[in-house]
Amino acid sequence: MRAALTTAILIGLGGLGYATVLGFAASGSDDLLRHTTVGIFATLVTLLAHSMTMFYLLGKGRAIREAAAEGGLPALFYAAVARARRPVFSVGMLAMGLTMAAAIIGAGVDTGAVPTIVHTLLAASAVAANLALLRAELAAMQVASDTERDVNALLEPPPADG
Repeated sequence: MRAALTTAILIGLGGLGYATVLGFAASGSDDLLRHTTVGIFATLVTLLAHSMTMFYLLGKGRAIREAAAEGGLPALFYAAVARARRPVFSVGMLAMGLTMAAAIIGAGVDTGAVPTIVHTLLAASAVAANLALLRAELAAMQVASDTERDVNALLEPPPADG
């Protein structure tokens, strides 16, 4: 699951980067259409990937908490996952909000209601925030996997002597 989530996030970020390049290189209506199409698709993929990652971390944390409680292990295992995922949710809301705002304001630029610089600054901020979020997500998924491995190792029965 980690690999699928990471792949989806990277596809979304790659799409946002490509849409940015297309926007700066646009010289006509066909180029702007391509920029808009890629931007909308990349925005949707990015938002979906981040949302799925957040749900994954919530589910993984709950599974670790329940397994540790059933096995009589201390709550520190769940606390480690909760601490690791905290930045994902705070940075995630910012990154997702900026990404949505850039896409929505882009429509305003297309109609002439919003200056291009506003969309450009939002898009650049969104890309930067999404890169920061990627780092937080990768770290949180690693902590969750390591913690799950540790809990499973402590809960496994010792091998039978034969």
